[in-house]
Amino acid sequence: MESSHIYEQVQRHYVSMARAKKPVYSSAVAQAFGYTEGELSSVPQEANLGLSCGNPLAIASLREGETVVDLGSGAGFDVFLAAGKVGLEGRAIGVDMNKDMLARAHENHANLGKPSNVSFIESKVTHIRLRDGIADCVISNCVINLVPDVEKPAVFAEIARLLKPGGRVAISDILARKPFPKELRMSVTAYVGCVAGCSLKEQYEQFLVASGFSDIAIIDTNSDLNIYKDAAKEGASENAHGTSCCGAPGKSDLTTSNNLHHTEGSEGCSEIWDIDDIDINEWAGSYKIIALKL
Repeated sequence: MESSHIYEQVQRHYVSMARAKKPVYSSAVAQAFGYTEGELSSVPQEANLGLSCGNPLAIASLREGETVVDLGSGAGFDVFLAAGKVGLEGRAIGVDMNKDMLARAHENHANLGKPSNVSFIESKVTHIRLRDGIADCVISNCVINLVPDVEKPAVFAEIARLLKPGGRVAISDILARKPFPKELRMSVTAYVGCVAGCSLKEQYEQFLVASGFSDIAIIDTNSDLNIYKDAAKEGASENAHGTSCCGAPGKSDLTTSNNLHHTEGSEGCSEIWDIDDIDINEWAGSYKIIALKL
């Protein structure tokens, strides 16, 4: 798939997610990937859209006064949590390319009284409108897998550019356990669902090394990705376009044809690998990625 087509579909799908009401399953998904009840209750409920595949803040080791940049910040969930950790002397900056997500983040920011240590900017994660060396830490949660393969090296180069010397990156992302069949790789809907575009662990390590990172740790959390099946069913009961991980369509959106399904009128997507027919954990896993900038 061409990069322009991928970005178009990602944008359209996340507009839908940003405009939707708070999914009923969002707290369950977040807790399944390491967020505590205390964290969930400390931020606006509308900031958590159930799009997590891990908790990067659990591995970021944020300290008072630091500046943290969140790539693909969505409605602001991790940004608001990070702001509480760095304090008023620190900064938490969200980066997102989707205007509707940013609008929701700004609304949530206002509902918190517009804390001065929080800000959001509109930008692609491959070319971020922030100055060099601004961050002590860069985080991301289930977003880099949405970037087209040919542009993923640019994301890691940008992370390195934003970090101060000795700065660190803490990422939660879905990585492939083995090469995917072509049909899955070419599924647009599986792509916006954070599956079809995910990299192998070895590729992630290559991206980090090439961008000047050391002390790289890429660890399988062994989280059960099949929770997204339950989320999809919950979403399907909510509305005509049920959603699960990263906005993947629920069962109600699909027309069956063996394992490969076709959707018509579902956010412009054409194909999806039906998660009801496979063990997601066989193909992919939730990983935590930590590295230091040289």
